[in-house]
Amino acid sequence: MNRKIHFLQSLRSEIKPCMQLFAGLLCALLLAPAALAQAAPAKPATFVIVGADVADGAGKPLRKMNVRIGGDRIVKIGNFQPRKDEQVIQADGLVLAPGFMDMHNHSDRGLESQPLAETQISQGITTLLLGQDGSSAWPVGEYLERRRKDPPALNVAMCVGHATVRRKVMGEDYQRVARPEEVAQMAKLVEQGMQEGAACLSSGLEYVVGSYASTEEVVALARAAAKHGGFYISHIRDEADKAFEAMREVVTIGEQAKLPVQNTHIKLGTVGVWGKAAEVIRLYDEARKRGVDVSADCYPYDAWHSNMKVLVPSKRWDDPVDVQKALDDVGGAQNILITEYDADHSYEGKTLEEVAKARGITAVALYIEMVKNGDAGIIGKTMIEADIKTLYQWPWTMVSSDGGIGMKHPRGAGTFPKVLGRFVREKQWLTLPEAVRKMTSLPAWRLKLKDRGTIKKGNVADLVLFNPATVIDNSTFEEPMKLSTGIEKVWVNGMLVWDAGKATGARPGRVVPK
Repeated sequence: MNRKIHFLQSLRSEIKPCMQLFAGLLCALLLAPAALAQAAPAKPATFVIVGADVADGAGKPLRKMNVRIGGDRIVKIGNFQPRKDEQVIQADGLVLAPGFMDMHNHSDRGLESQPLAETQISQGITTLLLGQDGSSAWPVGEYLERRRKDPPALNVAMCVGHATVRRKVMGEDYQRVARPEEVAQMAKLVEQGMQEGAACLSSGLEYVVGSYASTEEVVALARAAAKHGGFYISHIRDEADKAFEAMREVVTIGEQAKLPVQNTHIKLGTVGVWGKAAEVIRLYDEARKRGVDVSADCYPYDAWHSNMKVLVPSKRWDDPVDVQKALDDVGGAQNILITEYDADHSYEGKTLEEVAKARGITAVALYIEMVKNGDAGIIGKTMIEADIKTLYQWPWTMVSSDGGIGMKHPRGAGTFPKVLGRFVREKQWLTLPEAVRKMTSLPAWRLKLKDRGTIKKGNVADLVLFNPATVIDNSTFEEPMKLSTGIEKVWVNGMLVWDAGKATGARPGRVVPK
């Protein structure tokens, strides 16, 4: 009898956990739909933006219309009534535009650590072109695959960098003209980058690695990009006294390689070429008449951000005569603001002239010392407003920032609202539809994005809703990362990424165009 009781107790102890497990699984199956519904409430299948003044991106006058979004697409535009079950976004007094495209951006690394890209989406930017000035991630395909697996809040397009492939082939022996076999190897790498998803070839011919390249070398690499439908975008060889020679080189590359070319962050950056923007336009218009597809992009600031070495084109950074000429050319040492100097961070935020006076030495001596101690990041206030206005009014000039996440220059957080607030509303250099065209359909045309850049049925819903009466940049040289205001909402691929002054946390960005 005791054995039987012991057996039954043992059996019950074995069966009880199994019964509990079975009951738990049964409950989970029965309750799962309700739990899932509670965790992820159903979203409206569509939403409608009502009463906005629509800037279509093509430059047409504003029209008050309703726009319906379904999934990632624009599905209807007009004076229709929203359905009862649809989410409605009331937009009276606001402008609805296609998402802005930044044709020169340096958020390559920033997106790795800050995928929400708040300084970018807060400007209304929905697409970035990375890999600029001849320097790109390598391999291009690996970088783009990381963006696909770990998407940011906005879309990404990529260049393959001329200096990047030059260093891959020539190593540290780059201070010379490349041999034919080396150029052939570079061209193969450019083709590889294009096949992996790059949209174009970029160069930085004013910087050390690219500066030693001959025009013939760049033409050969541009031809490799052209085979895959790409274009050539260049930080040209000189943006100062020899700017016109450098601009003619861009045209030559376009003519010989038979591909579109873009003079990126176009500027006239020294006293000797100030006031000559109209001549630049004539040069490029004449090239366009000959069939060269040449365009430009420009940031809306009279100061650039780079390193100290670019001030001295001869590369004789320790030659007092050349250094003095370089400082004279930019209007003096008071126009050079030090932003980054690892050898002595106390210099940062001061001009070259201020530090020299405090040290009791000449600005020339200070420059030579700083370059020897590892170079420095600087902002050069060396352009004039009249030239910026002329360049912006050229129909083929796009808006770009030359900024990016973490940029210690106000253009990193303020470019697009500055154009809308300062150049459109305050100075009236551009109409609002024309400014929007320069931010949307014009860069989309250059990037061959046929379903972005304009508001029309079937296009991808990259959209910006902003207040034309209040949109403005707030970033300054003292507070370069201060966010803009007046950008109310931003959608990327149909998903809201910026709303009421903050990121939503959504990260729907895609790799474009491939």
